[in-house]
Formats: sequence, C-alpha cells, structure tokens
Amino acid sequence: MHARRAAVIWCVLAALTLAVLIASLALGSVPLTPSRVLAALLPAHGVTADQSDLAGEIVRTLRLPRALAGFACGALLAVAGALLQVLLRNPLAEPYVLGVSGGAATFALSAMMTGCAWWLVDVSAFGGAFVSILLVLGLARRELWRGEPQDTSPRLLLTGAVIAAGWGALITLLLTMTPDNRLRGMLFWLTGDLSASGAPWLALAALVAVLMAILPAAPQLNVLLRGDAMAQSLGVPVVRLRLRVYLVASLAAAAAVTTGGTIGFVGLVVPHTLRLAFGNDQRMLLPAAALGGGMAVMGADLIARTVIAPAQLPVGVITALIGVPVFLWMLLRRPR
Repeated sequence: MHARRAAVIWCVLAALTLAVLIASLALGSVPLTPSRVLAALLPAHGVTADQSDLAGEIVRTLRLPRALAGFACGALLAVAGALLQVLLRNPLAEPYVLGVSGGAATFALSAMMTGCAWWLVDVSAFGGAFVSILLVLGLARRELWRGEPQDTSPRLLLTGAVIAAGWGALITLLLTMTPDNRLRGMLFWLTGDLSASGAPWLALAALVAVLMAILPAAPQLNVLLRGDAMAQSLGVPVVRLRLRVYLVASLAAAAAVTTGGTIGFVGLVVPHTLRLAFGNDQRMLLPAAALGGGMAVMGADLIARTVIAPAQLPVGVITALIGVPVFLWMLLRRPR
C-alpha cells in the first residue's frame, strides 16, 4: 500500500477518535460545553474558579481516565484480533475464541470471591491469561514449533475453542457459588465494565509495548498470509514469527481484560471491517486497527453511560448489540 494512502487512513481514523474522545468528555449525566471541557483540561482558560473546579473534577477524575481506558482496551483487542486472524488465516479468530479472556476472567472472579484487593484481581487475571497461553501452546506445540508448510490453523482454533468452553463452565460454577452482594459486580465485569478501571496508564503502556513489538514484523506478516511454505522460501522465520505473534496477541488481550473486563466482538469486527474497506496490508492495518478499536470501545462506553443516564450499562453489552448485526451484515454481503 502507498505510504500516502496509509497516512490518510490513519489521519481520518485519528480525527474520528479525537471527536469521540471530546464527546466522551463533554456528554454524560452532567453535560459540559466544549469550553468547560477545555477549561478542565487547561485550567487557565478563563472561567470562574467554581466552574473550573466542578468541570475539572468531572473531566479529569472521572471521564478522562475512563475514556483513555476504553481507548486502550479497544486498541489492544483490535490489534490482538488482527494478529490472530493473520496467524491462523481465519477471519473468525480472536482472543476470546482462543480462551485467553476466559482464563483471565476465571482467575479474576476467583480473586473477587475471596475479597482480594483490586491489584490482586488484576494480577490474577494476568495469571489466568498466561495459563491459557501455556495450555494452547502446550496442546498445539507440534504445529507451532515444527513450522509445517500446511495450514495448521484448524487445530489451533479448535484447541482454543475447547479451552474457552472449559473456562466458561468454570465461570458458571463460580457464579453459582457467589454471594448475592458480590454477584452484580462480577456480572458487570464479565460483560465489560470501565466504571472501575481506575488509572489507564498500565493499559496504555501495554498498548505502546505491543505496537513496538509487532509493527517491525508487519512486512513479514504480509508474506505469512501467503502460506508457511511461501514465507519460508522467502526467508521468513516462520516458527519464531508465529510464536511471537501469538504471544503478543495473547498479552494484548490479557492487558485489555484486566483493565475493562471481557469486552467482546471488538477483536473480531473492527479488523475485519478495516480489512474489507482498505485492504489487508498489515503495515497499514495494525495501526488502523488500534485507532479503530479504541474509537469503537470509547463510543460504546459513551452510549453505555448516556442511554439510560444516570444509570449505566456494561460496555460489553453495547459492543455485542452492535457487533453481532454488523458482523452478520458483513457475512451476508461477502461475495461468493
């Protein structure tokens, strides 16, 4: 893809993301004008002290961290989905299909049931994601390490799906044993909840690390799409590249789950939509997926906060309600 066209795509997505961010800061139970939002971000903008204090408390303490956490979660999930779709050469691949989010959710729910502190819940979620990674790598280690020329994605995909089903059964078991006073919070977290995300800096740092680790390999990913045999003949280290992509994608999904819970369909719909619209060049697609995924989750969270304000909906419910019909529409319009 021409560099100028890729830059135009990124700039358009960045502008749309900025517009959604501004809307997220201005809209809510207490609507704010753009001038008051600007005054909250830049206190010396020329409003009264009382207005500045109120707007600053709302914007800097509540809305800005939540919006940035939503952007980080969406970007991580979309990048993870795009990478797994390349790795398995299957448009249905995403972190949730491979069981990574299920492992993180199971371990985090266990920590919640025992009354652990929030940081222990996050650590437990990371531990569950790593266990899932080890299970999939262990059960499918032959396909990952031998670098076979044939397409091995069916076994990897089925392995992840079976592990995800097992985690789902354990989650159901944990919910049946949960006291009523904790059940609502757990259900909100399972369906995606950014209200208790806290500081988003860890998720943003994970996003930067993921992009720095995988963007240099984007040209090799384009070659990998043509098959393992073709990639090997062109000098691509297929085995190491496949392992690198899977680990980076899994870690991105784990960071997203620990920040915002289990938010579905972002890693599936966003990369697929961008691929249909702009092509499958990974040099363009991966940054575009980060911007598009972040914008999608921020927009979904804005809807979740405002549609029945002052009450809030889980953001994962909004992404599912939007993602299901969008994905079905893409399947139906896809040419034979």
